[in-house]
Amino acid sequence: MITREQIPNVLDHPVYDADGSKVGDAQHVFFDDASGQPEWVTVKTGLFGTSESFVPMRGAHMVADYLEVTVSKDRIKHAPNVDVDSGGHLSEDEEHRLYEHYGIDWDEAWQRVNDPDQAGWASPGEELPGNTAAEAAAVGGTTADMRSGDDAMTRSEEQMHVGVERQEVGRARLRKYVVTEEQQQTIPIRHEEVRVVREPITDADMGDALSGPEISEAEREVTLFAETPVVETRAEPVERVRLSTEEVTEEETVTGTVRKERIETDFGDDEEAGRT
Repeated sequence: MITREQIPNVLDHPVYDADGSKVGDAQHVFFDDASGQPEWVTVKTGLFGTSESFVPMRGAHMVADYLEVTVSKDRIKHAPNVDVDSGGHLSEDEEHRLYEHYGIDWDEAWQRVNDPDQAGWASPGEELPGNTAAEAAAVGGTTADMRSGDDAMTRSEEQMHVGVERQEVGRARLRKYVVTEEQQQTIPIRHEEVRVVREPITDADMGDALSGPEISEAEREVTLFAETPVVETRAEPVERVRLSTEEVTEEETVTGTVRKERIETDFGDDEEAGRT
């Protein structure tokens, strides 16, 4: 259990659940009125830390520079809405709602202090020696202890802390499909044509000319050839395409409201008054 001496190490430090998920930052610690032991811690949750949820301190412990609690982040986010500015104390109804939400047995939590299994807890309305209701007030960013004999008043202010949360905003994909298009290409083609060649009889070919009959019929045939275009296609790789992401940083102005405490002095006769 977190001790009173560890409270400064809890406030304004991150809070993680048992699964290692960050819940938010610790803001206030509420003490048990009877035992004076830390009982609840409030945690800023939400996109910009606009919500503040109560988380039980039972079983919580400090790990390095953060607080680890025993309940899940989802259960914390859906905790009952309890007013943090309640003067440092929770009403019985508020505590009942919190106990019921977190599955904590109300009667078990308020066992008497002499029960060895529940040391450090007392029955409702029963105070332990050395602990007063004033000493059991919440501590944190907006409230503070009002110890007996201390006539000073603490003035506090809320401060805005802006954070970021990573969210999915869209998806991109690559899709390959086939299209058909026409292409033109000019190539030379060859073909054969018939040409009649007439040659006079000479002494060199006289013998061939007189080898046949003097008068007869004859026929000669020549085969003609021509080239024709032939189209053939082959699939060839031309490039590689992939998707990549790059992180771009831009500035965005966030507006929020914070509360500040003011302290006035009243001397009764209205002769002197001051405000801080």
